[in-house]
Amino acid sequence: MTLTTIATPNASYALRRARRDDVDALIALIAADALRAAEFGFSDEERAGYLRAFDVIDADAAQLLVAVEATDGAIVGTMQLTFIPGLSRGGATRMQIEAVRVADELRGAGIGSAMIGWAVEHARAGGARLVQLTSDARRDDAHRFYERLGFEASHVGFKQYL
Repeated sequence: MTLTTIATPNASYALRRARRDDVDALIALIAADALRAAEFGFSDEERAGYLRAFDVIDADAAQLLVAVEATDGAIVGTMQLTFIPGLSRGGATRMQIEAVRVADELRGAGIGSAMIGWAVEHARAGGARLVQLTSDARRDDAHRFYERLGFEASHVGFKQYL
């Protein structure tokens, strides 16, 4: 089911809920990222892990894993959206945007901007009062992209790998 259609000057794309049979294409998009490539493998065991993760995401009503599909059926983008209820900010719900990827050959075509624009409207329609995302500190181009779309670098993030 198509959630919406986004258009760039050269093409249009369907944004839809990802399906289990999209997992290989989505992982390929994420793995194509130079900073993350070493984290991804496609052994049978690793693929089973991706499929388990997909099943958990897909079963959670607070999650939306988006596939961006070209007219020829190719998956050319993805992002994961998560609604997070919270007590801070007067009980505001936030929407977290994760794993935004556009196929390398289509970067700069306006797909990412259209994806994020739709995600912000989806958050608003879902009752969120804040949209947040994180970006690796080394991604200067991504930081400029998000700032151009109205996001502010307002926090410092911390992680602990387990």
